[in-house]
Amino acid sequence: MTDALSSIIWAPFLPPWLLAALAGLCLLPGLYGALRGRRDVLWRVGAILLGLLWLANPRQIHPHMQTQPQDALLVVDVSPSMDIGQRKALVQQARAQLLRQGRALHDLTIHELEVSGGHGQGTRLFDAMDHAALSLNNPAGIFLLTDGMDHDIPDQLPPSLKDMTGRIIPLHLLLSARGEETDRRLRVLSAPPYVIIGQTAHIRVQVDDLGTPGGQPVDILDHGPDGQTNILAHTKSGQPVELDVPVTHAGLTLKKLTASPLPGEASLRNNSTIIQLQGVRDRLRVLLVSGVPNQGARVWRTLLKADPSVDLVHFTILRSPDTEDDTPLSDLALIPFPTHELFAQKINSFDLIILDGFRNQNILPESYLENIARYVRKGGGLLVVGGPEMTQPGTLQDTPVGAILPAHVPSEQGIMTQPFSPRRTALGLSHPVTQALPEQGPWGKEWGPWYRALRTDQTQGRTLLATPSGAPLLVLDQKGQGRVAMLLSDQIWLWSRGEKGGGPQAELLRRLSHWLMKEPELEENQLDAHIEQGQLHVSRTSLAPLANVQADIIDPDGHHAVLPLSPVPGRDGIWTGSLPLPSRPEQNGRIWTVQQGGLSTTVALPETNPLEDQDLRSTATRMASLVSRSGGGLFWLGTGTIPEIRQVAEGHPLHGTGWAGLPLHQSALAAGGSSTAFLPGWLALIPILAMMGLGWWREGR
Repeated sequence: MTDALSSIIWAPFLPPWLLAALAGLCLLPGLYGALRGRRDVLWRVGAILLGLLWLANPRQIHPHMQTQPQDALLVVDVSPSMDIGQRKALVQQARAQLLRQGRALHDLTIHELEVSGGHGQGTRLFDAMDHAALSLNNPAGIFLLTDGMDHDIPDQLPPSLKDMTGRIIPLHLLLSARGEETDRRLRVLSAPPYVIIGQTAHIRVQVDDLGTPGGQPVDILDHGPDGQTNILAHTKSGQPVELDVPVTHAGLTLKKLTASPLPGEASLRNNSTIIQLQGVRDRLRVLLVSGVPNQGARVWRTLLKADPSVDLVHFTILRSPDTEDDTPLSDLALIPFPTHELFAQKINSFDLIILDGFRNQNILPESYLENIARYVRKGGGLLVVGGPEMTQPGTLQDTPVGAILPAHVPSEQGIMTQPFSPRRTALGLSHPVTQALPEQGPWGKEWGPWYRALRTDQTQGRTLLATPSGAPLLVLDQKGQGRVAMLLSDQIWLWSRGEKGGGPQAELLRRLSHWLMKEPELEENQLDAHIEQGQLHVSRTSLAPLANVQADIIDPDGHHAVLPLSPVPGRDGIWTGSLPLPSRPEQNGRIWTVQQGGLSTTVALPETNPLEDQDLRSTATRMASLVSRSGGGLFWLGTGTIPEIRQVAEGHPLHGTGWAGLPLHQSALAAGGSSTAFLPGWLALIPILAMMGLGWWREGR
């Protein structure tokens, strides 16, 4: 009704002011007739007003309409899930045919849009469509070629499905399958990030059957590095199951779990998952024994106390047993040094013993010192921080402990007092303890100076730090199954005070103590591998000379490949190599095994699209509601049905069997058109004469 009124114009035969005046004059007799009850007068006034309306000449406009050119959007899903089966081929075939049809239709332009998806965000088709639709002049419809798995489906019709006037345009969904598909996936519900070495990780997983009722029997399989497959559990889909995985070593443990396949499922890609468990030690126990109180003891205590994985036992020796003075024993606020408990009963419970400025002073009997040497040979760690006490009679190097120390300090001229900056040796540039120490920092190009160090007359093992003249400062060695280190200066605490910029004391001491406790990442003889940007990078570290270094690469299929490793220039003892990896196969595992020189490590391909792999079906269930509300059609490309594009008038159905419609929108031309009298003269004359006749008839009565 509003549109009809808005298309009426007035073309009066008399001036408008005259018509208004005549209408006003007619109101006076009309009012008189109403007050006096003279119906004959009212009929005559009505006839006159109707005549005046005819003289005003209302006319209805009929604009000339023109069909607008059509713009259609062809959206092609090229996300990783489209690589499954024949999806990509079906979509490309439909794409080519729709483009051919579009070129054959008059005033139709098809705009293509590819949506790649992935990147950890899943497939986001509607975000892309909303942006692309902004550039369309007259959107008439959207053809969406996909598997139906989208991760930004709106609850309401998005802006891309409406034109500028608010009219809804159809969304035609073309799915890359024969019909609704099924899929089985294996999910990890819970898994501990860290597990104490020697304990069992409790993992909770669940198998989901998508597109089909749950409760079907399924096996959870474990794939070992030797290619063997073991059944870990029998369960039913939709039910959580607990699995126990033993952790036997420090560092990363990779475990591949697989659910037995569901007959007819879309893909096996998400039937497998990788469990990553980090094996850690249970509270590393460190015994720190300090001699005369010094600044270095505070540095060690602060460092070890700050490490939540370290359980520190610290004793400072303030009085030797043979100290004589007049202080009554009752006034001494000291506790006796528990030598028997620490060095006989509980010595094997410690992972590391640190002797900082320790002078024997008859504190430890020879049997306890033999226990320390035996403790190291059986796998313990010992760090000796030496100062001037090493040049005095009865030092540690004159006891059974001296047999395991990697350096010897002479009693005469054993102390060097002058400023010097510690430097890494050639071996220190490659050794895991000192390799990663930062060279640049507040200290500038050289680390801050120390002012005192011990001279040695003999060393064994490996020297990582030295003075500018080459005198050893940090010497490491292995004795039996254990490890021992000597720091031949007691002034590393100067770095913590920022002496002339300081130095990386915290990092050095942390790495040194963890090497003594045999942390895997600091092993001198190790094999590392990681995957980055489609490349498998292998690094081999060995302080012993190696020739013709080659790594054996075992892919998820069990196939072997040889990767030559090349020495790194300027870094002795390190060999590296890279291998391009093929794209991840759909049905294979994702764990690669690297072996070299009796060492072995595993690495897993990263999960690049966890959201994309949650559901790999081709399905209409997610978008069916939007398609229906937009008036579009749903077509399964796997049945051989590629819809015919039809241009249909507005208000008519927009899809049918084998065809998809685009509505033809019309607009009025700015110029041109016709008009007709809303009240023709002959049509007005009849009621005028009738009303005049009624007036005379009423007057005659």
